[in-house]
Amino acid sequence: MLLQNEPSDANAIEAPPEPERCVIVVDEALPPGKASNAAAVVAFTLGQRHSRLVGEPLREQDGTAHPGLIPIGIPILKATADQLSALRLKSLAHCDVVDFPVQGQATVDYDAFLRAVRVLPGESLQYLAVGLVGPRKKVGKLVGGFALFA
Repeated sequence: MLLQNEPSDANAIEAPPEPERCVIVVDEALPPGKASNAAAVVAFTLGQRHSRLVGEPLREQDGTAHPGLIPIGIPILKATADQLSALRLKSLAHCDVVDFPVQGQATVDYDAFLRAVRVLPGESLQYLAVGLVGPRKKVGKLVGGFALFA
């Protein structure tokens, strides 16, 4: 028997999900071309893992459609190599992390990239970029000290 002051499952109100944030942090020592590549690689994987972050298609007046874009934006921030490793480790418990090890720009052969990473212990990996998706406040705290990559 359900008492009047007890919520039923049918009447339960779910709290709206916390707004998400998506951010990419790149090694500040990278030249612009390599930094852009690292950010693009991470963004592509984040988009695949979080397709819900892509907005609805853009439509012109005549109906021509353009693919949807991410409506929350993706700031590209900078950090030192040591800060990137620390950020990655600290972020794993709070949000989804996509990392791009330095071996990724040492070859254009993905199998060679896989082999290069496979022979290393995880703690020895260094990163060119780290992407984070998670609750806005948590991600904000994790990246709050980093400046925009310029």
